[in-house]
Amino acid sequence: MPDFVIKNGTVVDGSGRKRFKADVAIKGDRIEAVEKRIDVAPGNGCVEIDAAGKIVCPGIIDPHSHADLTIHRENHADMLAPLVRQGITTFIGGNCGMSLAPLTNNHPLCMKMYLEGFTAMELAKDLHWKDTAGFIDYIEAQGVCMNVALLAPHSLLRIDAMGMDTRVARNDEIDVMARRLDDCLEAGCVGMSTGLQYMPGLQSDTRELVKLGKVVKKHDGIYASHLRSYMSTLPEAIDELVTIVRKNNIRGQVSHIFWVPDMGPLGPLLREFAKLFINLSKHWTLPAKLDSEIEKQIGKLMRLRRKGLEIGMDVMPTTTTFTHLMAYFPPWAIKGTKEDIGLRLMHAGRRRKMREDIEHGKLIWPHTGSNQWSLNIFKLLGWECTRIMAVVTEKNKPLEGRRITDIAAERGKHPFDFLCDLLIQEEGRVLVFSSVGEPEDNFTEQSLYAPLKHPEVSVSTDTLLMGFGRPSHLFYGAYPKFLSRYVREMKMLDLETAVRKITSLPADHFRLKLRGTLKKKWFADVLVFDPETIDPRCSFQKPSGKPRGIEHVFINGKHVVDGDKTDLSAMAGKVLKN
Repeated sequence: MPDFVIKNGTVVDGSGRKRFKADVAIKGDRIEAVEKRIDVAPGNGCVEIDAAGKIVCPGIIDPHSHADLTIHRENHADMLAPLVRQGITTFIGGNCGMSLAPLTNNHPLCMKMYLEGFTAMELAKDLHWKDTAGFIDYIEAQGVCMNVALLAPHSLLRIDAMGMDTRVARNDEIDVMARRLDDCLEAGCVGMSTGLQYMPGLQSDTRELVKLGKVVKKHDGIYASHLRSYMSTLPEAIDELVTIVRKNNIRGQVSHIFWVPDMGPLGPLLREFAKLFINLSKHWTLPAKLDSEIEKQIGKLMRLRRKGLEIGMDVMPTTTTFTHLMAYFPPWAIKGTKEDIGLRLMHAGRRRKMREDIEHGKLIWPHTGSNQWSLNIFKLLGWECTRIMAVVTEKNKPLEGRRITDIAAERGKHPFDFLCDLLIQEEGRVLVFSSVGEPEDNFTEQSLYAPLKHPEVSVSTDTLLMGFGRPSHLFYGAYPKFLSRYVREMKMLDLETAVRKITSLPADHFRLKLRGTLKKKWFADVLVFDPETIDPRCSFQKPSGKPRGIEHVFINGKHVVDGDKTDLSAMAGKVLKN
């Protein structure tokens, strides 16, 4: 006898096939049946849920998340509840070359600086393991509120082997990384991720990554990459990923695809011109083909897939990026320990050199020179592009959400000097938002149309929920936004294709067995939502919202969302291992 029967719903099973009327029975952690009619005798303890007029589909799988930076905390269920409330039942963590394991005694101060810079948190007292096996054991023993699969983080492997050195790795250092990667994959990681715009990943070369890909191949893992560039050299960055995938015959994933062109010396003038259209888009949007470069790259990958290469891609439904502030600084400036960086920021001459490298940096391939890093956002978009996302000290909390140029003007400082002073005060722990113009404007949004509507591009949140600061609205409503704005309102794609993009597509590509599709004997990760009312009820300006239209969520058969009630106390998730 089933524990639950979801009756009278319209099933969109995740496979992409047409919707159909059916009841869904759940017993234990599995789907017992998906049938036209399931009758249950009264009084047997089975809970019946009427889903008339609602869509019943698999739970959402987020292929690019950083929720692994939170999953070890005792209160992680409270912190990650916004993900579950929007229908996410599984996330892939360890992205962008970053995670909380492996941790070693090699170069501990560099590792500490890297972790704290990325998370803007003091982590030392919370980390009770050294290797990935220990991390997985810890979170399994504690319990996890949702399903999690982990990628081995290339940046930690590199720091373990050679600290934060700004050079290519020697063969013996790559061997150290390879051994550590093998341990991670043996422990259950589903692949390896890289963060090639961040230190120290940006110092790697293709040779290093190809060699590590051989270890990924040994374990039938996936190579997921925050690319070396999302700017004018995006084609070269994707070609690098293709090389790594092809030479090792492994699966690849292009993380959070977007594109921002380098406008060269005319950049300031063209940005002002773009602002005109951005401001107009509040009332009327000029149709513009801003997604042609991404469309071209998707086409290239689809041709390669037809030749047998397994390469996927994901996209965030937002035009506003977020990361840690130090990533916007020249690589040489953030080399070494937190103390080393602090001394450079306080030194007037080195501070001038940093600003000079930012303002005159070269956005040329392969972005490994002292002033050639591709995440030189201030050169690309201007100082006005960035707002404060999160700081640590109470005195600077009022700055969160504000544009750095506005704060700097109030204080009579150049924006760069303000940022240096802020990093000193916050000991390097500052997170920021960046956007071309106003966050979430309708004009810039057109640059994402191609990946949002393409049936072979999955959708992600890039979650970084740390429990403080101003969160991205994606952490509360990414998928309700996707299903309401792009599917129901703009009709970019049909519902069956949209559901496949956020369920079976990432499940199949990351090899998450028996998940992503509503099938008999598959795991009961289930979402019930109202397609007519689903809405994120949040925005960049008001990010912390509770979505409308999410009726029920099941994780491994546990009923964790029931209307307005959310109960994650059962710790219903599982660690999904290779």
